[in-house]
Amino acid sequence: LRGNHRYVFTLIQEFLEPEMLSDRPDIIVLTDEAHRSQYDTLALNMRASLPKAMFLAFTGTPLIAGEERTREVFGDYVSIYDFQQSVEDGATVPLFYENRTPELHLKNPDLNEDIYALIEEAELDEDAEKQLERQLGKQYHIITRDDRLEKVAKDIVSHFVGRGFQGKAMVVSIDKATALKMYVKVRSHWEAETAKVEKELMKLKSFKESDPERVRFLNDRLALKSTDMALIVSPAQNEIEQMAKLGFDIVPHRKRMHTEALDEKFKDPDDPLRLVFVCAMWLTGFDAPSCSTIYLDKPMRNHTLMQTIARANRVFPGKHSGLIVDYANVFASLEKALAIYGAGKGGATPVRDKAELLRELRKALQEAREFCATQGVVLADAENASGLDRVRLIGEAVEMLISPDPLRKQFLAHERLVRMLFQAVKPDPAVLEFASSAYCLGIIADEIRLRTGGAGPSDISEVLSKVNELLDESIAADGFQISDDGTGRPLIDLAKIDFEKLAQRFKQSKKKNIDLERLKAAIRAQLDKLIRINKTRADYLAKFEELIESYNSGSRSIEELFEELLTFSRSLNEEEQRHVREQLTDDELTVFDILTRPGPELSAEEREEVKKVARQLLRRVKGAVVLEWREKAQARAQIRLAIEDELDEGLPRSYSPELYKQKCSAVFEHVFESLSDAKAA
Repeated sequence: LRGNHRYVFTLIQEFLEPEMLSDRPDIIVLTDEAHRSQYDTLALNMRASLPKAMFLAFTGTPLIAGEERTREVFGDYVSIYDFQQSVEDGATVPLFYENRTPELHLKNPDLNEDIYALIEEAELDEDAEKQLERQLGKQYHIITRDDRLEKVAKDIVSHFVGRGFQGKAMVVSIDKATALKMYVKVRSHWEAETAKVEKELMKLKSFKESDPERVRFLNDRLALKSTDMALIVSPAQNEIEQMAKLGFDIVPHRKRMHTEALDEKFKDPDDPLRLVFVCAMWLTGFDAPSCSTIYLDKPMRNHTLMQTIARANRVFPGKHSGLIVDYANVFASLEKALAIYGAGKGGATPVRDKAELLRELRKALQEAREFCATQGVVLADAENASGLDRVRLIGEAVEMLISPDPLRKQFLAHERLVRMLFQAVKPDPAVLEFASSAYCLGIIADEIRLRTGGAGPSDISEVLSKVNELLDESIAADGFQISDDGTGRPLIDLAKIDFEKLAQRFKQSKKKNIDLERLKAAIRAQLDKLIRINKTRADYLAKFEELIESYNSGSRSIEELFEELLTFSRSLNEEEQRHVREQLTDDELTVFDILTRPGPELSAEEREEVKKVARQLLRRVKGAVVLEWREKAQARAQIRLAIEDELDEGLPRSYSPELYKQKCSAVFEHVFESLSDAKAA
């Protein structure tokens, strides 16, 4: 600080003495985590060392009870970014609160500051736990009594497997011993529920006329079998003996915590570790975006409570909101904490009662119905119909909502919101009121996605459908049966289409929108494949998008677009076979296209020279590739040199020096992206 450094990074612990370091007025001190340590001796020393500096503070907890000095020390707020604003910005998802406190006469005690301080210890050692037990007295015994924990554990199992969005979850207990007890009890109820489901499923499958919906429901609940759970607590002296006195063995849990990367497993949405039991660890500074539920069974307050519930508000695909399930009746503390840390402008709170989700779902469904009605689709008719009548009405709805693109996207956005809200409300029994409507919307939307390839790009090479199946629909009493590859994607092989017959069938079709979207999906799939192999074909994609946009804007009728797409499909088929006509492999054709698109005017003889270069270049490059060559500077340099040598020796003289350099770079970029280490073998 006595020198002329532009930036200095340091810790407050370095200011051991109040010595003058600089009296310059242009020093700005940026302080992170500006509380507690900023109000004591070291902070005083720092200010004495920099008497004319400007101090700017960052903190997420400016109002710790009893220490409301942040503003006193640093001045008024320059900027506030609260929970509610982060929700409005889409940086976090909203949180909803559900009180499921067991009927055991537990009321959140008027805990004094000393008791709260004990609870908020990072981890309670044996002495602290005994002190906690003494001071909480009867309330501690109510919170930790066996019959209450049994009831909570059973409810957690029922709630966890009944949720709509199957995100990960945390169970937060008052102390380490209780966390371990909860793990044991939840595991016991988990196994009992699994056995119950398997028994009922086996019984249902033995009957030919079993309820398919019930079978599907039970199969979903068999996620119980694949779900892993773990205890996450910090180590302490004598913990083995302490837990043994309570009848529990913590050794296998401690072994897992030492030998497995449980934090990474919990963060991985695909890992089966979906439920963890904690009391203090992972409640701050730990993010697992797929975590959607916090089972709160611990008295908490203020910033500790806010940091805990924030474990469920991270953004994750398909996650509409996070849910706080309260077993400890912390609602009063939650309201107070939100008033301090979470309230947005106008007092808006980022944590709302779960009943509001029902209101949002009702509103979203009404808006979806109204949107459908503007297109001539009355959802209630399809909901109330049965058998073939329902199939027919759903088919008509698909035809009316599938095209053009902007209309389809609007409908799918409505359905997506309804679906997410419906999943978020589960397992609340109140969701049954909306089940029929949400299910009907979902069928229509899923059918549209299937027909437009919305479930993902189709792999044309796997298509086995014949041309006369292109527009056929196989309808059974229980819904649409669509030929596919098991992934839910429509399968159409453009190379096998008789375009003349298809054009004739389209003229006679009563479902032109559906037919058009299926053809578009097939073209998109083939384009994806062609461009993935050869990026110089991007102009085909531009042409396709231009055709679609002209239809969406009203410049072309549906019949005109269909005819032009048929012509476009023929050109794609010809492009796919061009490598045969050019007597090149797909890889060689890609290099040839890079060298000639754009390129100089070439004679027939010069084109053959460029083909020869493409063949020789690929052979040489593949021979030079070594394991992990992309990460090795020398290996990359050898590949680039090989490309430059081949192009320098083989390209016709019509390539200028500037164009030669451009082609060297373009070919190297292609090789870098497409040539795997395996091709070196």
